[in-house]
Amino acid sequence: MPDPKPQFNAHTPAGLTHREVEAARAKHGWNELPATKRIGPARVFFRQFKNFLVLILIVAGFIAFTLGEYTDTLAIALVIALNGILGFVQEWRAETALESLRNMLSPMARVIRGGCEQSIEARSLVPGDLIVLETGARIPADATLQQAAELRVDESALTGESAPVGKTVGTEASVVFAGTSVVLGRGLATVVAIGANTSFGEIASLTGSVGLKETNLQVQLGRLARQLGSATLAIAVAVLCLGLVMGRDTGEMVMTGLSLSVAMVPEGLPAVVTITLALGAAAMVRQNALARRLQAVETLGAASVICTDKTGTLTENKMTVTRVWTMDRTYQVTGYDPTGHIVHDGSVVRATQDAVLTQLLKTGLTCTHARLHREAEKWIMTGAPTEGALVTLAYKGWAEIPAPSPIVAEIPFSSERKRMSVLVRGDAEDVVYCKGAPEQVLTICTRVMTQDGLRDLGAEESQAITAAYEAMARDGLRVIALALKTTKDEELQEEEMTFLGLAGLIDPPRPEVKPAISAALRAGIRVIMITGDSPLTANAIASQLSLPAAKMVSGEELDLMEDGQLTRVLHDDVLFARTQPVHKMRIVSTLQAQHQIVAMTGDGVNDAPALKRADIGISMGIRGTDVAKGASDLVLLDDNFTTIVSAIGEGRRQFDNVRKFVHYLLSSNAGEVIALLINILIGGPLIFLATQILWMNLVTDGVTAVALGLEKSEPDQMAHPPRKKNAAILGIRGIITILAFGLYTGLASLWVFLHLLPVDEDLARTTAFTAMVLFEKASVFAFRSLHLPCWRIGIFSNPFLLIALVVTIAAQLAAVYWSPLQILLHTAPLHSAQWMLIGILVLPILLVPEALKTLRYVVGNRLKTNSSLLV
Repeated sequence: MPDPKPQFNAHTPAGLTHREVEAARAKHGWNELPATKRIGPARVFFRQFKNFLVLILIVAGFIAFTLGEYTDTLAIALVIALNGILGFVQEWRAETALESLRNMLSPMARVIRGGCEQSIEARSLVPGDLIVLETGARIPADATLQQAAELRVDESALTGESAPVGKTVGTEASVVFAGTSVVLGRGLATVVAIGANTSFGEIASLTGSVGLKETNLQVQLGRLARQLGSATLAIAVAVLCLGLVMGRDTGEMVMTGLSLSVAMVPEGLPAVVTITLALGAAAMVRQNALARRLQAVETLGAASVICTDKTGTLTENKMTVTRVWTMDRTYQVTGYDPTGHIVHDGSVVRATQDAVLTQLLKTGLTCTHARLHREAEKWIMTGAPTEGALVTLAYKGWAEIPAPSPIVAEIPFSSERKRMSVLVRGDAEDVVYCKGAPEQVLTICTRVMTQDGLRDLGAEESQAITAAYEAMARDGLRVIALALKTTKDEELQEEEMTFLGLAGLIDPPRPEVKPAISAALRAGIRVIMITGDSPLTANAIASQLSLPAAKMVSGEELDLMEDGQLTRVLHDDVLFARTQPVHKMRIVSTLQAQHQIVAMTGDGVNDAPALKRADIGISMGIRGTDVAKGASDLVLLDDNFTTIVSAIGEGRRQFDNVRKFVHYLLSSNAGEVIALLINILIGGPLIFLATQILWMNLVTDGVTAVALGLEKSEPDQMAHPPRKKNAAILGIRGIITILAFGLYTGLASLWVFLHLLPVDEDLARTTAFTAMVLFEKASVFAFRSLHLPCWRIGIFSNPFLLIALVVTIAAQLAAVYWSPLQILLHTAPLHSAQWMLIGILVLPILLVPEALKTLRYVVGNRLKTNSSLLV
């Protein structure tokens, strides 16, 4: 039972009784969002088998089992199981990691019940409860203020607005919202909505209304699987019918059809894709990015647009002074923490060197409730972000630190007055310090301080101050005016004060964001800021980040736009400000309708619906809300925007590698199919047995393809624009390449088989079988890059591939000379003559592709050089 505490004050109501709480809970339930139905481990495991290629393998395995080919059945079953286990482990690990992040939080609330203030679990709140709001507290429910003292609330997680919002009783600003936090002051509020009925809950419900999405890689692999499945069925049936027409044995033709089916389907593809994506996801975790689904990073690699929130994503979500203006001078301020400097005309200035600056810094340091202290080599600020920024400014200028409690009287800030004043007791006379909105502070000033002393504040001076204030506001700065006066009346009166200057504050961009945006733009990826903040602030941040924004659109303007108008606007460089969650979803949906692959970054509740709607949602792991993390596909564990660019590169590498081993596997399978088909047409015995085809496709090709999936990023990977959304894994050029390799390897192995067939059928089949394996090992070098020669990407840059080649060639030697495998695969020992014949036929596969790619590379570079010289 929590210890009771004194009441809020003498006029505080007693709050709900225990009976009233129970009655309200029976009616309204608990203060929590409806729990999403957690996907159990069995469901996560079984959804790994929805891939069409996996379904083809299951059918092939069933046919093999029916025909009594138990070895084939076992081999196929192992591949299917491996694919399922790898996919399950990665997805379940991601879900468990997110659950651990959620369990780290145990929100509590201060509440008055039965006349006592106590701490309870936030989920226990009911409508009608009286909650106590204090600096640093997270507001647990929507509530209406009953009492408030200098209360300011950070609503950025809900609205995207970076500046704290002042809250007062009896006005439109009397409502506080769940999910926001108190940055200054104290208050008492009556709960009016809990759980799903809060503004927080409505956005969470909007997020839940967005259905599951299919990644681009899933779409492309599904299309490829359907194409391969149709081709497999058509060829197998055609061959079966052809054989029967030619009078071949029915049993033999059924086995031939099964062999063709096995040869057509790249059995290793699902496992290789899964392994490659899993290894890529593991690599991203080491770079502080957690992929909740295997395909997430690959989708980011295909992104053509990144829609990003501003507050906390592009910016620090911390206010800092960047400019100070006085009647004589303008100062630039560097850095966020006290290690920064105040600079005038290129020189660092300290308070002791400038009388006006001394008084301005002292005012900001005294007229405040914020405090700054150092803890474990890190600066910690408590209080309102705006006041904290002025305190930090004073530290940067080496101002004298005042006594711990110098304030003897105070007129607090209010939304009506828009200024705060304090009275400080001095040795000879008292001092009134004031800060607030420039137009409000000017009304109580009669003089202005300059480097030459005090002078009257006339029309000319007022115009200069107003012009400076407006110029700073146009740059997106939040402007605070500071003033003081001495008094002997020991009373705090806001009149006849001396104007000191202006301080311009902004939520500064995160330092790593600008180069990250530049890298994204160089890679052909558009970056669009969508923020709930003001247009001026958004435009200033975009300018500092060199983010193209030729047009500014507010949320109100967006509401008036038809879909066609929004489509036209999105063709240009545009910036969106004062937006709501529904606006973000609409922008993402419109971009997707233009066939763009959209990535959405964010950390707040207001970002969650768009995170889920986007092709890939990216949330912040440290400051991101649970709702945002749950809606995202990728969680940045370090909240570092630069990680996004790394993930884009990793995603492109993954898709490129998927394309490489798809080309490789299909070119290998094409050779097997061509050799089988022609051999059937000429009436010869089977060139490859079903077990030999499975050995090639699963053991030798599978291991090599996994190693191919570990190829590093190519040198020019981020110099290319993102691929089209409908870009197939296999294009026309890819099909031609596959056919070329298939024709050569198929005809060469068939020639070897027919050449040795008169000598001995087992020897001929073993030689053709071994030749095809070595042809496929040699061809892997041609697919290490689809456009660059091996010497350009580094001959030894993928040691895993070299190891895989050694292992698979050793396995093939075992298949030829080791008795158990000889029996399983029906092979016979080869002699030096057969090995020499195979070696001669392997050379063109090694040399011709490398020569062609080298020629294309050299010619392409010369054309680029000539084009640049002409420009």
